[in-house]
Amino acid sequence: MNFNGQIIDATVSDQNETQVFVQYQGVTMSVDATEFETQPAVGDVLHGFAYENKSGADRFTTKLPAVGYDRYAFGTVVDVRKDLGVFIDIGLPDKDLVLSLDDLPELTKLWPAKGDRLMVSMHIDKQHRLWAKLADMNMFQAVANQAKPTMMNENVTATVYALRLSGTHVITDDYYLGFIHPSERDQEPRLGEVVHGRVIGVRDDGTLNLSLRPRAYEEIGDDAAMILAFIDHDPSKSIPYTDKSDPDAIKMTFGISKGAFKRALGHLLKAHLIVEENGVTRRADQK
Repeated sequence: MNFNGQIIDATVSDQNETQVFVQYQGVTMSVDATEFETQPAVGDVLHGFAYENKSGADRFTTKLPAVGYDRYAFGTVVDVRKDLGVFIDIGLPDKDLVLSLDDLPELTKLWPAKGDRLMVSMHIDKQHRLWAKLADMNMFQAVANQAKPTMMNENVTATVYALRLSGTHVITDDYYLGFIHPSERDQEPRLGEVVHGRVIGVRDDGTLNLSLRPRAYEEIGDDAAMILAFIDHDPSKSIPYTDKSDPDAIKMTFGISKGAFKRALGHLLKAHLIVEENGVTRRADQK
């Protein structure tokens, strides 16, 4: 079918209880009857998308996929084959687009997994077979919004669209471009993986610098978080307790042992959140 993957106007030629049949350039294609509230009549002209399904049968749908030639959209990865590539759902009931292994990272552990998202368009080869074409950096820059300095420290959800030695490139759900330096992640995310991070910088070009590492207070534990709350609720942002304080006083004030108190202070000191001096523990950014 030389018009595989094209949007065409086809003429209804026949129908039964489950299928409507249309013709275009002498080729008959079937359409699921469930697409129609009212069955079309023979001779009606339908506007839709022509394609070969996964079994090689000629099909037609009036529900146009978001992806097309030079038309990009996100699709969901539904299968992975190491000998071929990844299969992407673009909204067709019985056809997935394949992104060739030639367009995927050399390390298979960085390939997309089921449920990941890829922005792709449609490509047809010399044998008239449909393939997925991955959006490049220029495409993402063309659709991106300009980030504002007020986004600093916000939590964001983003999709990985490019892997580079310098770091990971992502686009947020609100279409802001982001960059994750290798020092701001514990492991390299997969292509197409959805990640959750926070804004640690906004560049002049409107791109976000992101971190996948938790905030320091998210790593410190319940006892340390409680002590930090005591400090933050005091007008001076300090407490008259250190690791040298009396165990009974610590127990009465915080409800934990001196050993637990010292461990919690250790976490806070390591996270550079507090300073101990002159019998007082205070926030590190307080003078």
